[in-house]
Amino acid sequence: MKLNITRFTKAVLDIMFVLGILITATLPFLLKTYGKYVEPGIEKYIWQNSVVLGLCGIFSLMIVWELRKMFKTVIADDCFVRNNVTSLKKMSIYSVGIVFFMAVKCLFNITLATMAIMMVFIIAGLFSRVLAQVFDKAVTYKLENDLTI
Repeated sequence: MKLNITRFTKAVLDIMFVLGILITATLPFLLKTYGKYVEPGIEKYIWQNSVVLGLCGIFSLMIVWELRKMFKTVIADDCFVRNNVTSLKKMSIYSVGIVFFMAVKCLFNITLATMAIMMVFIIAGLFSRVLAQVFDKAVTYKLENDLTI
């Protein structure tokens, strides 16, 4: 049962990665369509939003990439490895990058959604950094234990 949930989550991450690439690649078109039908005022900021959201999309894809790598170790039942510590640290940096670019977006187009996204990624960045420290200790204990046996 546990392995099925893990494999399902890994499949969801794989789908998110592919969809993320498609969305990031078609951002100018999507924003233009969104502005035409949903939020007409956004058209004057199409290129600024495309650049900022494109960079955020790239950082998001990098986060999903690291999560996919980590899930491979979970499926292999060997998740307390240094690579996962490195992935968690990278994810915290990528989260800070998203917060930075969303703050830049606030200079020309501030929305409640932008503020909410910033809060989510501040928390995600902090959580990833703390989890990296926890994993680092766990890996150290595991390696010490392996040497003892």
